[in-house]
Amino acid sequence: MSEDLEARLAALVAEARAAGALGRLREHFEALLAEPDAPADPAGRPVPQRFGMVGASPAMGKIFDLLERVVASDVAVLIQGETGTGKELVAQALHRYGARAKKPFLAENCAAVPAELLESELFGHKKGSFTGAVADRPGHFVAADGGTVFLDEIGDMPLAMQAKLLRVLQEGEVRPVGSNKVVHVDVRIVAASNKDLRAMCRAGTFREDLYFRLAVVTLVLPPLRERKGDVRHLVRFFLERINAEMGRSATIDEQALALLERWRWPGNVRELENEIRRAVALSSGTIGPADLSPAIRGG
Repeated sequence: MSEDLEARLAALVAEARAAGALGRLREHFEALLAEPDAPADPAGRPVPQRFGMVGASPAMGKIFDLLERVVASDVAVLIQGETGTGKELVAQALHRYGARAKKPFLAENCAAVPAELLESELFGHKKGSFTGAVADRPGHFVAADGGTVFLDEIGDMPLAMQAKLLRVLQEGEVRPVGSNKVVHVDVRIVAASNKDLRAMCRAGTFREDLYFRLAVVTLVLPPLRERKGDVRHLVRFFLERINAEMGRSATIDEQALALLERWRWPGNVRELENEIRRAVALSSGTIGPADLSPAIRGG
């Protein structure tokens, strides 16, 4: 689906929600939100998608239904789930299909940035506040004013930073590193973690007051092994996209599909995408069992 069409549909959905007409138009919009250029099965049906995510399993249906209820609000959402289940896709959906869609969406992985730099990344800094600060920098919260900030792996945020994040949630203000002035911001915060944050609260490694601020709505993504029937849809989706990237026209036979559906997918959707990418690169045209990883072939 083109970005222009996505934006138009998102705006129509927001208008329908505001008018209280979403219930009557739901079936119509679900059909429109299915990607028209998504790969079709032999019967000509497109890959089932909602909110930019692939899936038709009951497990994903519950996720889509919850998204529909919270996407238009500004409540903080905590997304939990195993690595590779698509937590950032959910965060993007909350932004893209909500009232903040035309404002910035900025993401930060709290586990990927050294603790001493994370404060600057999120809150900004003043010139000269530390070695290497050669100019003022606004930070994500100021740069995303009016939009959404997605904090991935929030469980890895240092306790000192957690206290400062709590202030953003409570007061809507940030103080850049090296500044004595606060900046007021209006951002929706979406956080994600593959850790048990409640257990971390009990252990004293995550602030309980911050947890309750972040988890106004908690959305737990199902692992791929619990999404009955979705492997087949995801394979079609990834094949189409990866074929276009590589200039290939690879297909997949039923035996290979059966092996993919049997696998437990410890790395979830990300692992499946990597497997299809590998198979497209190695196959001579039709992906068969021999083109799959040895672990998957062996079950």
